[in-house]
Amino acid sequence: MKLSALNKIAESLENTPKMPVLFLGHGSPMNAITENEFVQGFRKVSSEIEKPKAIVVVSAHWQTQGTRVTAMEQPQTIHDFGGFPQELYEVQYPAPGMLELAQDVKDLVQNTTVHLDDKWGLDHGAWSVIRHMYPKADVPVIQLSLDYRKTPQEHYELAQELNKLREKGILIVGSGNNVHNLRMVHWGKLNENFGFDWANEANEKMKELIMSGNHHDLINYSKLGRAFQLSIPTPEHYLPLLYALALQDKKDEISIFNDDPVGGSLAMTSVKIG
Repeated sequence: MKLSALNKIAESLENTPKMPVLFLGHGSPMNAITENEFVQGFRKVSSEIEKPKAIVVVSAHWQTQGTRVTAMEQPQTIHDFGGFPQELYEVQYPAPGMLELAQDVKDLVQNTTVHLDDKWGLDHGAWSVIRHMYPKADVPVIQLSLDYRKTPQEHYELAQELNKLREKGILIVGSGNNVHNLRMVHWGKLNENFGFDWANEANEKMKELIMSGNHHDLINYSKLGRAFQLSIPTPEHYLPLLYALALQDKKDEISIFNDDPVGGSLAMTSVKIG
């Protein structure tokens, strides 16, 4: 890493005790306005950590050509879904952005160019979970996009370059679902904690690999068999997990929460690192 990048972040943010990292299974957008065990889990985990100076979210719902980071003073609340009750579309999460943090992210990442973006905002992968954690919307939030051209290994390596932010009071959140196959959802059991055998198999294996620190196999998930192929038919909901795991150090404790299947082919499994 270039010394200038370290100097810039040192100037813009003071040192703090090392922040944890989260991977949150966000599930249905309806979790934004529904009281259930999952939103209770989001609130609980936020109560267990120091209030951050700002949050960086890697959401499954912002895929781009190239890597982008939101850089605006007041990001819009994006309702990037369809077919839900009007109440959900009326939700606004007016958390401020943080231009200096966006610049820090751009400076820290050396192996790829990070573009400052003033068009996006906060998609539901971000605001639907963070609004339960910080309901006053008083913590600045920026989003980092997923470059759909990058391999899982390249995403993992990019995330590692953000590690310094953990020592600056920044909470880094990956928001997706480790098991996510909408084409195979059992809609009749969408509100039940029910998982198909293959979904449960993949989830259990993922948790085993997470707890043992075997990131190599998690990065190379496509080689882990049919259960993983069904659970991760496309990578965007899984990749935020790799962003969180990439920031783990040897001293970090790991805990798993919200660990329930939904609708047969989704899992709400969430991870706290540190």
